[in-house]
Amino acid sequence: MNFTPTALKEVIVVGPDVYRDNRGYFVETFRRDKYLRGGIDCEFVQDNQSRSTRNTIRGLHAQRRHPQGKLVRVLTGAILDVVVDIRRGSPSYLKWISVELSADNFRQIYIPPGFAHGICITSEFADIEYKCTDYYDPCDELRIAWNDPAVGIQWPVAKPILSDKDLEAPTLADQISLLPWHSETLL
Repeated sequence: MNFTPTALKEVIVVGPDVYRDNRGYFVETFRRDKYLRGGIDCEFVQDNQSRSTRNTIRGLHAQRRHPQGKLVRVLTGAILDVVVDIRRGSPSYLKWISVELSADNFRQIYIPPGFAHGICITSEFADIEYKCTDYYDPCDELRIAWNDPAVGIQWPVAKPILSDKDLEAPTLADQISLLPWHSETLL
């Protein structure tokens, strides 16, 4: 199992070991002691699963008072997973990365609290599972426009399928006071 830091140093891509034979495959999708050694030190309290069709974008989402760390993986299909640092005062503020996650590559991505998250479905459909470090509270949700020019994400689709809430999501400039502070800037 390998743990690869990204350009957003707290965001980690996990490449689990996949054991294949003539019957199929076996993979450990989570093992606390290994993830702890790989730099992912958190307790997951909620698992979620979603299915979306090609060209759907879900996001960008974050939580304000109860931020969630997330460990994301794809069960079926493929996605472009996007992470944005929205922590005011962070050296990587408003920087973003994207990683392809698929049922074929088995990769996972760990997104710590304080980052916005979005996905774009690049296959016919995709089933996504993610573990969360805090409970979801719909009243605590922070939504950011998927095409916010301040972030400049290069999505693989120009006219995505969006939920009504994501269609109405404001830009970061319209909600700057709601963004979290980077913990190192508070010291």
